[in-house]
Amino acid sequence: QLPLVESGGGLVQPGGSLRLSCAASGFTLDYYNIGWFRQAPGKEREGVSCLSASDGSTYYADSVKGRFTISKDNAKNTMYLQMNSLKPEDTAIYYCARLDAYCTPNLVDKYDYWGQGTQVTVSS
Repeated sequence: QLPLVESGGGLVQPGGSLRLSCAASGFTLDYYNIGWFRQAPGKEREGVSCLSASDGSTYYADSVKGRFTISKDNAKNTMYLQMNSLKPEDTAIYYCARLDAYCTPNLVDKYDYWGQGTQVTVSS
């Protein structure tokens, strides 16, 4: 069983919303720094957001700030990414991940576990 499994991707029109979910197994999300990254065709992997285990701080890439929200439900051992006001440039495969680093404003690209990814397509 994969330690992280995403769901919730799909096709949405510009300006629409999606909520991605990521169920964790084999470890407790609350004990780790967690986050989301994405990769669009022909582009490098980009950190989207992270959530600190120590104090609950959250950080976002400038490209999604004010539109995306990361959260978690400890009882369900599940993390989420609420995406609002979606734009065509948000089109990518989105991955949830366990950070192998601190969650900091510069979204360090270092992970030790990640899911299989879920496709998000923003198009009219």
